[in-house]
Parts: sequence; structure tokens; C-alpha cells
Amino acid sequence: MNASRCVRQLLLVLFLSVIAAEANAQSQPVKGEYQPQVGQEGKDVIWVPTPQALVDKMLDMAKVTPKDYVMDLGSGDGRTVITAAKRGAKALGIEYNPDMVELSKRNAAKEGVSDRANFVKADLFESDFSQATVITMFLLPDINIRLRPKILDLRPGTRVVSNSFTMGEWMADEEGTVKNGCASYCTALLWIVPAKVEGTWQLPQGELALKQNFQMVSGTLRSGNVSTPIANGRLNGDQISFTAGANQYTGRVNGNIMEGNVGSGGSWKASRAEK
Repeated sequence: MNASRCVRQLLLVLFLSVIAAEANAQSQPVKGEYQPQVGQEGKDVIWVPTPQALVDKMLDMAKVTPKDYVMDLGSGDGRTVITAAKRGAKALGIEYNPDMVELSKRNAAKEGVSDRANFVKADLFESDFSQATVITMFLLPDINIRLRPKILDLRPGTRVVSNSFTMGEWMADEEGTVKNGCASYCTALLWIVPAKVEGTWQLPQGELALKQNFQMVSGTLRSGNVSTPIANGRLNGDQISFTAGANQYTGRVNGNIMEGNVGSGGSWKASRAEK
């Protein structure tokens, strides 16, 4: 009888010990969980996180809303994607380091935005950006330039924001700097992907010949035998504006059609000439 009671007591002690050990293990942080190091090598760049204050500035400049689909190129620990998701946007991070991808997924889960913040392990140069309305990135200038042709093929009006680094001779449409909460890499650069308008356009009263240098436009407006140089030509996505003589033209580009208003009154419409 005494022996039986001793056995039962021993089993109870062992059982309680196991329960206590499991509870203690659950309360401890997971050992070996991946933690990135600032300056660590990546496929094309080293990893330096964008300061949160600049993440906010970049998304502000891009005017991100719940209607947007944000793609972050080289998404690191996921902070830009997560911040966009917190604003209600659908967001995707493209990251080559699989450990970073898993870390980002954990971070998104902790912030409660896993339904809107997704991450994939992929090569930027092999990825499809065509569904994005906003592109964010913190890449070196030579990487930006290599990606530039693909970005320029996106839908007109797509907003592109870079932390600090430029796109070569494609000048930014807007630049902003954060002074509070940011010690380094504190400048955001915004580009709006312009429509493609270079070439000859036919108007009922003549011809519009345009040359395009990214968002800047030059050329001539010909009516009969009179050819007038255009000035102040500029694209803001699919919106075009220029001056010809005393008239200010504004309009919208829709594929092979441009149409809009003339400042002096009336409207104008042009169709792309067949090659």
C-alpha cells in the first residue's frame, strides 16, 4: 500500500515537472530565430533598413490609399509592406533572402496585417510589377537604372518612390526630406510613370510632332504652313500639358488618343499617326 502510494506520488511529481517545463519553454523566446544584421550582404545590395520616419514619408508622397497595390522591391524585414498594409493597401514584398521573407511574414502576423501584407522570395529582375500602382525601393542607383526600362513600361500614373537613390537622368517629380526621427538615408524621391507620347499626332487642324525625355515633352504644333514650337511640355502620368503660341493645352493620353481643353476656350483632340 505504501509502495503504491509512493509510486503515485512520484508519477504526479514527474507529470507536474513536465507541465512546468513546457510552460517555461513557451514563455521563452524562440532560440535560433533569424535576426538580420545591418550591413549584411544580399544578392545585389547590402541590407540597411529604411528608417520608419522615411517609410511614412515615402508612402505619404505616393499618396497610398486602401485602393492601392504597393510592391516593395527588396523588402528586407517587411516594414514598408507592413506600413502600407496598415494604411489599408494591399502590399507585396519581393525579397531574395528566404530568411528575410520568413521574418517579414512573422512581423506581419505580429502586426495583424497578414491578410494584406504578402512576401515572396524572388529575383527583382525576373519579377512582374505590372499590377502595382505604387513601387517602393531602397536600392543602389545602378540597380535602379537596370530596373528603369521595366518601370517605364508600367501603367502611366504608377507612383515610384525611392529611398535616397536616383534613376540617372530621369529626374524625380518630387523630393522630400525627413529631419525628425531619421539620422541617415532621409530623402525620398518620387517619380510618376509617364505615358508614351513621342511621335506624330494628327489633329483636325494640323499635326503635333512630339519628342519625349521621360516626363518632359518638346516639339511643334503645325497648322497649315505655320509651325509653332511648344513650350513647358510635361507629363504627369497620363496627363499632358504644353503651351503653343499664346494657347495653353491640357489633356489626357489614352493609348493612341489625346484630348483635352485649350486655355483660351474650346477643346482639342489628337490621334497617333500610323507608322
